Amino acid sequence: MRIPAHSVCTAIRDDIVSGVYERGSRLTEELLARRYGVSRVPVREALRTLESEGFVVTRRHAGACVAEPTVQEAADLLEVRMLLEPLGAARAAQRRTEAHLKVLRGLVRLGQERARRGEGEDLRSLGGWFHETLAQASGSPGLIALLTQLRHKIAWMYAVEQPARPVESWAERGAIVDAVARGDAERARALTAQHAERSTAEHRLRRPDLPGRRTASVPPVRSSQHGVNTAGVRH
Repeated sequence: MRIPAHSVCTAIRDDIVSGVYERGSRLTEELLARRYGVSRVPVREALRTLESEGFVVTRRHAGACVAEPTVQEAADLLEVRMLLEPLGAARAAQRRTEAHLKVLRGLVRLGQERARRGEGEDLRSLGGWFHETLAQASGSPGLIALLTQLRHKIAWMYAVEQPARPVESWAERGAIVDAVARGDAERARALTAQHAERSTAEHRLRRPDLPGRRTASVPPVRSSQHGVNTAGVRH
């Protein structure tokens, strides 16, 4: 069965984000095809997509390589996120469905329960699902794609610490959902902007020893030896 290029793209992207492929390392079509059990055609298509997203660059005499973003590029991502997430929330207040609200309220309820119990690992996943669902509720395919790409790249470049007051953080998310449910676009925008600004302080570069003023490429993160089962690739 032919594995589609978007599944191969997801698998390679996930491996880049998790550090399986170090920044600056070569990505040869032959080795990638062998790793994921596919032909070189979907690999070639996947590399083109990843290059357009900024995860891969093509170098003369070297071919496709994992990109090496600078400290400034990493900082820019957080700034762009603070602009786009409030827009997404405002759109969600105008376009959300009852299904979106049900999921958002359920995530807030779970998040508040886990926060009170101090279950930090669960909170990371729930937070990601919350913001993904909020973006989906915007009803804007272009905006959803941009926010999804931002989340991938931020996860690649930053480690995210648990908020000092997780219960309050989830209360903020609950207030955002209330504004979305009422159709109050401006309040949803303002609350999301405040939440995004506070959460920015929880992000740490994967190499915190790098001075922020440097423009040298961020060094590679530690690589992993774990393989990827493409049968479990998200679609």
